[in-house]
Amino acid sequence: MTCAASSFATENGAPTTPMGVYEFGSGFLPPTTPNGTIGLRTAYYTADDLRTRGGKRSPNDFSLDVLSVGVAYIRMTDKRLFGARYGFGGVLPFFDMKASLDVNAGGQTVFQDDTHVLAQADVQIVPLMLAWQPAPNMGVSAQFQIQAPTGEYDKDRLVNPGLNHWTFSPIVGFTYVTQGGLEFSTLSQFDVNTRNTDTDYRSGVEYRNEFGIGQHVDVWTLGLGGYYYDQISDDKSPSLTIDDGNRARVWAAGPAVSFLSPGLPAVWFHVYKEFGAENRTEGYNAAVRVAYSF
Repeated sequence: MTCAASSFATENGAPTTPMGVYEFGSGFLPPTTPNGTIGLRTAYYTADDLRTRGGKRSPNDFSLDVLSVGVAYIRMTDKRLFGARYGFGGVLPFFDMKASLDVNAGGQTVFQDDTHVLAQADVQIVPLMLAWQPAPNMGVSAQFQIQAPTGEYDKDRLVNPGLNHWTFSPIVGFTYVTQGGLEFSTLSQFDVNTRNTDTDYRSGVEYRNEFGIGQHVDVWTLGLGGYYYDQISDDKSPSLTIDDGNRARVWAAGPAVSFLSPGLPAVWFHVYKEFGAENRTEGYNAAVRVAYSF
């Protein structure tokens, strides 16, 4: 297992918070309505390609399939803070996870493990959401998110819906739409993790940028989305013996589409292929989001 762990960055090799959440419209937050906005996000991630330092393929065999369903509530108000509309929200996710690991040495398998778990994951609370709109075709958003260790966790299990540590995430988004309907959206997020007290492991600070470039055609936006993920500080644990801090990075890109029409639920959909992975898996990410403001 020590040999296998050297192929992962962050504890158990998973990003702390979901990737591939935003593509178009990340600079805009929901409108102010009497009852707020309800959202549903379903995502599927699959990978059987494990990469080590320098992007080399791992000698170990690892597969991961994660189906996630998250229910979100956002309440934007007319109150102003720093010139922006103020709001708050939260996300309750559930994971269906399947994983297997074969550790290979000397041309043979020396260790095997697999697991399947369906359970609640860590809840995300967003006590601060700010929305600026400097122009009708421009949006700027800022959020502060807290991920609490409420999900199911077992330190002896290969993968877990819960991570058994807190995470604090500042988030900034920006969207600009030209007069011709071409949209540029970007969102940056840092994840600052506390220590897992059961394993004495603290994952490094993680950075991600999610982006979307698309053309507005009536109520549709069609284009390209993706993300860049980079762990910018070392993992900390007495069990780590490698000299590069066990940092991970990966790119992802693929087709993205959104639908936005007044009075109807808003819909976003994308399919991404990951590439350029180091110290983590390299797979596929597909997700659909639906939101409606009451």
